[in-house]
Amino acid sequence: MLSPKRTKFRKQHRGRMRGVASKGNTIAFGQFALQAQDCGWVTARQIEASRRAMTRYIKRGGQIWIRIFPDKPVTMRPAETRMGSGKGNPEFWVAVVKPGRILFEMGGEDITEEIAKEAMRLAQYKLPVKTKFISIDKNLENSSQENKKNSKKSQEEVKQ
Repeated sequence: MLSPKRTKFRKQHRGRMRGVASKGNTIAFGQFALQAQDCGWVTARQIEASRRAMTRYIKRGGQIWIRIFPDKPVTMRPAETRMGSGKGNPEFWVAVVKPGRILFEMGGEDITEEIAKEAMRLAQYKLPVKTKFISIDKNLENSSQENKKNSKKSQEEVKQ
């Protein structure tokens, strides 16, 4: 399972999950991706379970990139302990996920959209956040259409 080799501090505050992801919200490595739709904590165990589900389905054919890393320690107190006496010990590690964040990417020559979609569907069952399957082809088409519109507008402005 994923966890940091070392950290500056053993314990962290819980924090807030407000807003949308400003980093890691575009496809960078593969052709297909799983994007978070709401916020939450994804534990190292959940990441590993999702990775295994995808890897088993594609039969180690393509390549999978994990775009999140569990670097936040979550502490817990022992059961039936009285109040006080400080904060509990770190029990597990989580990755903070905001809407728009890319969780997993998939690519390769022998990976079709149907295979990727099914593998990501199996992976999203293991995750506590709502997710959406996206592919790079759709993003390129949308951006190319927007570029065409912008270039037409700029040409019209030049004529005037």
